[in-house]
Amino acid sequence: QVQLVESGGGSVQAGGSLRLSCAGHKLTANYCMAWFRQPPGKEREGVAFISLGGQTTYSESVKGRFTISKDNVKNTLYLQMNSLKPEDTAMYYCAAANLWICGGAPSAFPYWGQGTQVTVSS
Repeated sequence: QVQLVESGGGSVQAGGSLRLSCAGHKLTANYCMAWFRQPPGKEREGVAFISLGGQTTYSESVKGRFTISKDNVKNTLYLQMNSLKPEDTAMYYCAAANLWICGGAPSAFPYWGQGTQVTVSS
C-alpha cells in the first residue's frame, strides 16, 4: 500500500513563506514526485515536479518563488514556498507516479496524499 502523508500547511500573510513536506516510504528515490494544488472551486493543477534524477519543472505561476526538492534517505518530498500570494491559496497535494517523463495531468498520478491547506491573506 503506497502512502503519502503531507504536512506543513497553514495560514500566512502575503509575502510570507511556508515549507510543505510529504513522507512516502521508498517513493522519492523510485518515482516521479509532484506537488499539485486545487484552489476553491477550481481544477487541480500541477505546481512542481521532480524526477528520479532530480530534474525539476515548475508551473509558470510559481517559477522563481517555489522550490521542489527531495531527500531520498528520509523518503521525504518538500515544497519551499516563498513570496506567497493570495492566489496561492489552495489545498496542496503531493503525488507519485512511475513515469518516464516526469510531469503531466493529475490523471497520470495514481498515488496521492490527503492534502494540506495553504491560505494566504492579503
